[in-house]
Amino acid sequence: MGTCQKSSYSVPSMEEIRNMKGNGYNVISTFSGGGGSSTGYRMAGYKVLWANEFVEAAQDTYNANKGDHTILDTRDIRNVSPESILKATGLKKGELDLFDGSPPCASFSAVGSREKGWGKVKKYSDTKQRTDDLFFEYARLLKGLQPKTFVAENVLGLIHGTAKGYFKMILRELKSCGYRVKAAALDASLLGVPQTRGRLIFVGVREDLGLDPVFPKPHRKRITVGEALKGVVNSEEELTILRTEVLSRKSSNGTPKWGKILSMIPKNPPKVIEGDKVVGPNSYFGLKRLSFMKPSQAILAGNGVGGAAGACHPVEDRRMSIPEIRRICAFPDDYILTGNLGQQWERMGRSVPPLMMREISKTVQTEILDKLRDGNT
Repeated sequence: MGTCQKSSYSVPSMEEIRNMKGNGYNVISTFSGGGGSSTGYRMAGYKVLWANEFVEAAQDTYNANKGDHTILDTRDIRNVSPESILKATGLKKGELDLFDGSPPCASFSAVGSREKGWGKVKKYSDTKQRTDDLFFEYARLLKGLQPKTFVAENVLGLIHGTAKGYFKMILRELKSCGYRVKAAALDASLLGVPQTRGRLIFVGVREDLGLDPVFPKPHRKRITVGEALKGVVNSEEELTILRTEVLSRKSSNGTPKWGKILSMIPKNPPKVIEGDKVVGPNSYFGLKRLSFMKPSQAILAGNGVGGAAGACHPVEDRRMSIPEIRRICAFPDDYILTGNLGQQWERMGRSVPPLMMREISKTVQTEILDKLRDGNT
């Protein structure tokens, strides 16, 4: 795998997470996917009481890893009422510490047709649904639950171009629920994740509590792919599948084959990564070599085995394996991913990296919730 310096990269195991001392605060999660955000909250010591996920394949992964105390609701969010959540969790309106949500973002992503899909039901993961209205469903539940704080995330595309109008509408809607709200563009690679993944994060604090939203300070050092992959264990079965894929797959226009494309890309390319884009001769026909010396580019949901071209190994002629992508997406090595290889990749590609959410939620704890508990407002 090449030479790497001693790594400072560390992700707690699921066993360690289960045995962590709690911080005394509760979370309710919506649009929970395969559990990326929930795992981040658990790493920070929060107790995830209730979660909602509509996509069946994502439900399988969430169920395989959730805490015994977590209730997973599988209804369409449009059919969920605040009252039903309060009844299921035993909480009263206003008691919840943190309300989490990651409404599907395909309608606002800069990758794709954007506004052409607004207002329409279309394919999303393994199902079909309209996605551009789901942030308002999140706001509906926020208004009914009245938690002390909330954290919501979406793609950076929401603040660019035509989508800016939606961003302003969402911001007004969240504020109208009785909250001080701020939004910030955060880069996962500055929050301990070996991946340059930009996300738009909303943080809100209920008006009557008298505190302002806060965001974590960026780390001084970015974790490289080389550090992240130190000691990673791959199965020979999966590596055989990945090597065979490269030999047999053709690019989107039918030629050349992936193996030929990868032979044209330098091994362990030294060029820099700027934002979410790789700069330099390490990308052809959508196949992009990662570098041991830099964080990874953003891992996209549709780039797994059987999907579109995507991230490839720095020195081997194959795509990245699931254990490698698990590391790059900041999931525990023993995090259970269900389904085929493509579905496993998708679960991670759609998730907020757990370490990123750990940093965000730790800041909410220390700068807001702890101050409320201790009376330091």
